[in-house]
Amino acid sequence: MPDDVSPAPNRYGAAAHRHAPQHPSPPITRPSAIPSPSPSPFAPGPAAPAPERLRVVVADDNPVVRAGLGVLLSGRADIQVVAEAADGREAYEKTLEHRPDVVLLDVRMPGVDGISALPHLVGIAPVLMLTYSRESEIVHEALRLGAGGYLVHGEFTANQLVQAVRDTKDGRANFTVTAADALLAHMRHGTPPQRGPLPEGLGSALATAPAPPPPHTAEPSESLSQLQPVVGQSSVSGGSVPAPNRQQYGLSSREVEVMDLIASGMSNQQIAATCFISEKTVKNHINRIFTKLHSATRSEAIAHWLGTAPRNPGRQP
Repeated sequence: MPDDVSPAPNRYGAAAHRHAPQHPSPPITRPSAIPSPSPSPFAPGPAAPAPERLRVVVADDNPVVRAGLGVLLSGRADIQVVAEAADGREAYEKTLEHRPDVVLLDVRMPGVDGISALPHLVGIAPVLMLTYSRESEIVHEALRLGAGGYLVHGEFTANQLVQAVRDTKDGRANFTVTAADALLAHMRHGTPPQRGPLPEGLGSALATAPAPPPPHTAEPSESLSQLQPVVGQSSVSGGSVPAPNRQQYGLSSREVEVMDLIASGMSNQQIAATCFISEKTVKNHINRIFTKLHSATRSEAIAHWLGTAPRNPGRQP
C-alpha cells in the first residue's frame, strides 16, 4: 500500500489516528487541602490534678474483716486503705504514722480495745466505730469519747459503709439502727447518775494505752482534739475532782445537757445527733452557755463546769 494513503474512516466518519496527540491535555488540578488553623498564641494550661484519695486506717482483730474492708474500700476511686491494725495500740501507732482522714475502729480487740484507744485516736483523725458490739452502754461510751459515728455489722450495705466513711471525713455522723435506738433511749430516759462498768471489762486497758501525740502535732486554738484524751482519761479512771456548784450559773435543763456533752468531748455535730436538734440550735445554746459561764472558749467553759478553773477574785462567778 502506498505510504500516502490515508487510513480508512471509521464508522463515525472520523479517521482513526494510530498515534497519540502531539499536545496532551493539561493535568487535572485538585483543590488544595483546607489550611489548618493557626496555632493559639496561648500556651495550654496545666492539666487538672487528680483528686486526692481519702485515706483510711482499718482497725479490727479479725484478719478476714480487715481484708474484706480493704478490698471494698480500696476498690473505690476516691478511697485508699493505707494501713491495718489488729488492736488499739497498733491502731494508734498506724494512725500516728499515716495521719489518715478516717479511722475505722472495732470495739472488742485483744490488748488495748477500741474504747480504750478511742480518746487517743480522736485527737489525730476522725473515728468511725465499725463493730459487732451493739450494747447501748458501749454506744453511749463511744460517742461520749468522741466517735464520729457508730455502725454495727449486718445493719448496713457496702454502699452505705462507703458513704459513711466519706461523711465521717466531712464531719457528718452515721448511725445504724442499733446505735440510733440507743441514742433515742438516752433521750427518752436520760443518763443514769452513775455509769456501770462496760461489758467484759472494756476500757480497762486505758492505763496502758499509748500516750496522746505531742502538742506540736495537734491542731491549734485549743480544739476539742487536744482536750479529748484528757477528758476521756479522767472520766474513765474516776478522778477525785470535787463536784462544782453548777447552780450558780443558772443554766436551763437543755443547756445543762449540752454543757455535759461539751465536757464529755463531743463536737457540735455529735451533740446535734445526740440531742436530735440542728447544729445551728447547738451553737445558739453554746453562745448562751458561754455568756452564763463567762467563758470565751470551750476549754474555759469546761474548766468552769468541772470546777477546775482557777479562782479569780475580781471575776464573777
